[in-house]
This record gives sequence, C-alpha cells and structure tokens, in this order.
Amino acid sequence: MSEFGKILIGLGVVLVIAGAVVMLLAKSSLPLGRLPGDIVYRGKNSTVYFPIVTCLVVSVVLTLVMWVVGKVRH
Repeated sequence: MSEFGKILIGLGVVLVIAGAVVMLLAKSSLPLGRLPGDIVYRGKNSTVYFPIVTCLVVSVVLTLVMWVVGKVRH
C-alpha cells in the first residue's frame, strides 16, 4: 500500500508543476489556445473552444522532451 501512496504523491507533484507551467504560460505572450487552426465557435449563449493545433504542438514538444530524457537515461 505504501507504493500506491508514493504514486499518488508523485502524481500530485506532477499536477502542481503542470499547473504552475500553465499559469506561467497564460501570463506570457505565447498564443497557446489561439493558434491558427484552433477552432472557436461562438454561439448565441455559449462558446466552444477546440484547440486542435495547440494540442498538436504541445504533443510534439512533450514527445521530443520524453525522447531526449529517454536518450539521456540510456
């Protein structure tokens, strides 16, 4: 059961770091969420965002980071 606790603590730390990064990116001038190709639908009473290009960019960056970390560890 102690392994499960360690996993939960690790996930909590990762979430805190991810939250801090998101907050810092929101204050920066990076247009994440507003890139060309991101879909925004503004209806009469609602707005729907589908940031497809932002998701692709974040995915590529995280893939490259994980690849580099994997290469460094070997």
